[in-house]
Amino acid sequence: MTMKNFFILLCVATFLISCGGNKKAVVSRTKRSTPKREVAVVKEPIKNVEKPKAVEKEPLPELSYKAKIQRYIYEYSSIAKNEMKLYGIPASITLAQGILESGAGYGDLTRRANNHFGIKCHDWEGDRVFHDDDLSQECFRKYDLVSESFRDHSLFLANRKRYAALFKLRKNDYKGWAKGLKAAGYATDKKYPDKLISIIQRYELYKYDREVLGRNKVKRVETVIVPDTNSNDHTVAKGDTLYSISRKYKITVEELRAFNNLKDNTIKIGQVLKIVPEDESDEF
Repeated sequence: MTMKNFFILLCVATFLISCGGNKKAVVSRTKRSTPKREVAVVKEPIKNVEKPKAVEKEPLPELSYKAKIQRYIYEYSSIAKNEMKLYGIPASITLAQGILESGAGYGDLTRRANNHFGIKCHDWEGDRVFHDDDLSQECFRKYDLVSESFRDHSLFLANRKRYAALFKLRKNDYKGWAKGLKAAGYATDKKYPDKLISIIQRYELYKYDREVLGRNKVKRVETVIVPDTNSNDHTVAKGDTLYSISRKYKITVEELRAFNNLKDNTIKIGQVLKIVPEDESDEF
């Protein structure tokens, strides 16, 4: 081998060795994995942050029991008087029972069922609610209107023989009625008559009995301002509403609707409305 060939062979060998080393180096760099750096998350402890206090609303002014009773009398005395005219039950007794049984209109049964006299279901076929009384969840009658509760109270007493003796008493004998109701079994409370009499005397409910019994004289005075030829009717004029008519004749809107079988407060000009029931009589 000549010197020249040996030199060429040496160069080739050197070149190949260097290429192999570089290749390994490249492969080594390719396989090397860079370790992931974990970021430490520091959790700060939850501080006891004081929540903002809720703004307390001022409670609505609560009526005293006396004020509730006065409001009850104002709202329902006209219905009680009308029931007295029709069935002979003293208005004072009806109002006193309503006040006592309904908590002056604020009792739970009254609010849920318009039941002002605590009358239970018995032979009732209408709507009903269940309410704790002498026993748990007893069945009580439910009414759509307050006036229906007053009417059912009248019918309840008038149509049961055990209360028949009461209707033989004088129409203004509220003491006799109070004692008679207890004797006939309307209530189990031994002090029921005393409670009724106390309410009647404290709030002078007997004056409504007198108004009914002397109503003919009052009626003649009032007919002067009634434009209709029949004092028991009212012809609807422009601008009339059931409320304005009820105020004029001192009756309630519910009574007007009941007397005229109205489903709502819609009336028409020229419509003739009855302001007393058809079967009302001036005598008992």
